[in-house]
Parts: sequence; C-alpha cells; structure tokens
Amino acid sequence: MNTKYTPAEQPSATATSRRCITIGLPKCNSSAERRFPLTPEAVEMLVERGYTIKVQHDAAVGIHYSDNNYSRCGAQIVDRDEALRCDIVIHLAPLSPAEIRKMRRGALLLTLLHADRQTGESVGALLERGIMAIAIDLIKDEHDNTPFADILSEVDGRASIALASSLLANASHGKGILLGGVAGITPCEIVILGSDIAALAAARSAAGAGALVRMFDNNVYRLRAASHDFGANLVTSVLHQRVLLNALRCADVVIATDIPPLHQINADTVSEMKQGVIVFDLNYDNGATFPSLPAIDAATISSAAHQPPHTRVCYNNVGNAVPRTAAMALSNTFLTLFDRIVECDGINNTLKLLPGLQCAAYTFMGKVVNRRIAKTIGTRHVDITLILSFS
Repeated sequence: MNTKYTPAEQPSATATSRRCITIGLPKCNSSAERRFPLTPEAVEMLVERGYTIKVQHDAAVGIHYSDNNYSRCGAQIVDRDEALRCDIVIHLAPLSPAEIRKMRRGALLLTLLHADRQTGESVGALLERGIMAIAIDLIKDEHDNTPFADILSEVDGRASIALASSLLANASHGKGILLGGVAGITPCEIVILGSDIAALAAARSAAGAGALVRMFDNNVYRLRAASHDFGANLVTSVLHQRVLLNALRCADVVIATDIPPLHQINADTVSEMKQGVIVFDLNYDNGATFPSLPAIDAATISSAAHQPPHTRVCYNNVGNAVPRTAAMALSNTFLTLFDRIVECDGINNTLKLLPGLQCAAYTFMGKVVNRRIAKTIGTRHVDITLILSFS
C-alpha cells in the first residue's frame, strides 16, 4: 500500500528583538567601602533573566569570591574600563571624575548617596555624561519602605553586637568578659541611641546574648512597639539628659543609630563614660554622634590592633566588617529591583514608571535633582518631576 505524506505546518518561534542590558561590576578601590553588590548566585539568576554581567578582574576578592566563581555563573570577567562602559554600573562608593568620563552616555549608575564624599568635579562629570545616578539607599518600594537602606541597617545592627562581643571578650586588648548569660554574674549593659531597624537588630542580638539593653529615643510610639516586642529584656526611655547620662556612665557598649534630629554626645559626657567602653556610630555621617572621639573603621578591627585598654574610640562603617553578609543582603534586594527595571521595558522608562526611584535620583538628564547633593557642591537642585513632565 502506497502511503503519501503531506507536510504539516510547523510552529515557528518568534520574539521581539531587544538589546540585552549589560550590568558592570567594577572593583571598589575605596578603603571606606569594602562591600560588593552581587554574589555569584545572584549573577547567575540575572544571567538567566537575560542580563549580561561584566565583572572586573578580582572585583570580589574582598568577599572571598574568585573570578572563577563568577565566570561559572555566566559572568564575563573584564577589565575596569569595560565594566564601566555597561548600561548599568553598580559601584557603592563614589566614582572618580576620570572613571565617570569612561562611562557610557546616559548610563544608569547605582551607588550609595555618600553626600559628604561627593565632589563638585565628580557630580559635574555625571552631568556632562548625562548619567542617571541613583542612590540605592534612598530607593523606596510601593509601601514607602527603603529596602536597601533597611537591610544594610539590619546588617549594621547585628554586626555591631557581634564585634562588641569579640572586643569585650579579647583578654589582651579588651576586658575578657562575655556580654551576659552566665548565672550569678551581672551582664554587660548596652545603651542604644535610637529605635530604628539598626537599633532593633542590635537590641535583639544583645538581648539574645543575655545583656541588659537600654534604648533611648524621643519617638514614644516606636519605643512602645520595641517594649512590646522585647518585654522585660529591654528598658526604654526618652532622651532625658540626666537619665541618659546615668546610663552612659554604666554602659559597656554604646550604639548610636539614626535619631532625627541628630543627637550629639559632647566631650564632657564622654569623659564620664567607662574607660574601654565600646562605641559604635551607625549613622551615615560617621562619627557625628561622638565628635570628640577618634573614629576607627570597623573593617580594620581584624587586621589592626584593637583599641588599647582604658581608652575610648568610636567604630564606624560597621557593615564593612561583614562584607559577605552585606553582599548577600544586597543581592536579594538588587534582584527585585532588576525585575522591576525589566517590567519597565528598559532603563529610559524606569524613572517615569517607578516613583520609588525618582526620589532616589541625584543626577538626571544633566541636572542635579537631589537637594542634599546640590547643597554639598554649592548649586541649586531641580525638581525631577518637572523634568519628567516635559520629557
């Protein structure tokens, strides 16, 4: 029997051509910023979503990941110039003017605000190249939360207690004591200034170690919420000067977090604190709470000698002491952000469609759109909504 085969129509895959977005990860050469934005696992997930990731050679050695870790996950290992020429560049510290001029015109720069470290020349280079600079710590989500700032604050709070415990337990340079939790022994006293996410994270770690925690803030509602969560393990008070002074005199560890307006501890008050007290300032303006104390980068604790006994210093940049944990936390948040960028169908539409990014921009279309950055470099800012309404 003769069988005739009739060709059938076959489905053909179609797709809308769209240029692949490139993300550059240059190495951060700043001694004040040791954190890295993406882990290899996060890079792999972004590659699967269609992004091209270019990582500078040895960019992640600070978080103990090699180039092979990233290349196995689909990243391209490139030199610094090529990483800077991507559509999106992630660099947590401010870039130098020369590096900014190597960036692609109209590119997107994701960084931390670091208003006190911005220079007129650097901001001028951003304007000249038409760079859309976004301070990730100012980005808001649909619920008006600041996911990047919040997760970094939580890391800072947890890290401060871990470092304090290590410093106090050091028999050579510390007191050789535990935070608490031993029957019959009075626990250490922790004073926390503020009641934000960093403060709550620090309080939770300290209370879990058995320390006595005192929290001060002028926001009674946040103090009430903290008391409800912690119960008898937390003593709260408004910033009454006499009560605070008595607490600081007895404190073994003092942690300052964000309190608007800034609450400074003067030199006379510091002189009444214990010798060898461990002090951390988790504010963005490092050392602002304790201006009379010498500031030490917390990331140098493991490589340099601890503070000498019977002295007082202030540790800052606490998140830099645990950069790998910070990288994991940042990666989770960046994945969500890049999903939203894809939904906006490209970088150019991102600011128009995502109001939470508008408030985080500080340069856009050749204009300074952040009031604090404009004040730092001595110029006027332009309302970004006006620019967007005419673009």
